[in-house]
Amino acid sequence: MDTSEIFDGLLANLKVGQKVAAIRARRDEITKALNKDFRGKDACVDYKLMIGSFGRHTAIKSISDLDMIFILPPGLRDGFADANGPRRMLERVRNVLTARYTNTDIRVDQCVVRVQFASDAFKFEVQPVFENPDGSFDYPDTKADGWKTTKPRAEIAATKECNDRTSTNMRHLARMARAWKNANGVNLGGLVIDTLVYNFFTQTDDYDSANTASFDLMSRDFFAFLMDEPEKDYYLALGSRQRVYVKAKFQAKAKKAYNRCASAIENEGKTASVKKWREVFGTSVPLTVSEAVLKASASGLQTGTEEFIEDQYPVDITESVSIDCEVTQNGWRPLWLRAMGRVGVPLNAGKHLKFQVASCTVSEPYTLKWKVLNQGPEAERRHVIRGDIIDSTQPGIRKESSIFRGEHIVECYAIKDGIVVARDRIDVPITTTADV
Repeated sequence: MDTSEIFDGLLANLKVGQKVAAIRARRDEITKALNKDFRGKDACVDYKLMIGSFGRHTAIKSISDLDMIFILPPGLRDGFADANGPRRMLERVRNVLTARYTNTDIRVDQCVVRVQFASDAFKFEVQPVFENPDGSFDYPDTKADGWKTTKPRAEIAATKECNDRTSTNMRHLARMARAWKNANGVNLGGLVIDTLVYNFFTQTDDYDSANTASFDLMSRDFFAFLMDEPEKDYYLALGSRQRVYVKAKFQAKAKKAYNRCASAIENEGKTASVKKWREVFGTSVPLTVSEAVLKASASGLQTGTEEFIEDQYPVDITESVSIDCEVTQNGWRPLWLRAMGRVGVPLNAGKHLKFQVASCTVSEPYTLKWKVLNQGPEAERRHVIRGDIIDSTQPGIRKESSIFRGEHIVECYAIKDGIVVARDRIDVPITTTADV
């Protein structure tokens, strides 16, 4: 495939698609229930606004968090102006929705009422607001003494303006950035992503009229922009200029993505190029042959060997997990694999490997899954490439051993409410082969 085919296919595969109908149906159900209680109007679907990535039209098919605001009758404002008013309003909204969805997990979560739909594998975060004359909204916050102000319409307008100015490339790049986030476990919020994309187009006009034949260069330059960003606690959101906080550092993973883009461009037209683009953007990057063969060829594997977490669960990275590996051998003190890599200590065969979670921001309960992928000629000769999605050996731990030379990979996935919300990868470069 040429560059246009790769990126046309990627963008087509990222479309929200069939989820849109379910999202709109749930949105209207919620709105009707709230309007019936707050206004006495049955079947009224007014007074709502979808915000977040869905509202800015930068969402992709794996979206699992839907943000919406419900505009309250202005006559209620004085009755909820006291210090406990925000909590009372959120509790009222929760109670209305609990009556509508009796078997659904619904709870107050600081600024929103969270409605977790199990059947659709996504949740709505419903925010009751009072509208202000300037188009902004006052919203409740249980950790504050009063109501706060948000300006989502300004963010939506800035997204549209930038998208129009860049021949729709702003939204294309924002969706591609989300694919990178999900494929590589980058814990970046949607508003931070859209703000970074907006800032990228602010400092260059090279891609304002680009088509997908140039998206390889646009991707490379975007990740160069990200990796050179200074570390910040927050950005000023596009349009609203309100603070939006950075949940995790992204510069190191952006540098890896930049290097993979450069390699893909260098190998354009070859299988190696497609493999690199899949490392950057994940399995939504299309391949050219039947599904069983293409999954193998993307990683240089035998047909049907590797499994992909995206085929088993929706992936929407909203949290962080970090794994490391304790390396032990009888008679030797334990070492940590990441530290070994930093100081250049080789990993030889004959070691016991205990992969484990070093840190995780996902709240309990959640499930861990793993993938162990053996690579190289020795793995192919032994027919032990593996690559299947497997369970932990014991809680939070996957035990393996180093046997033969090769650039092996271990991935970990944290799954909550049926969605992969965090993932991490560690390279396992075994330098020798054990005697057999």
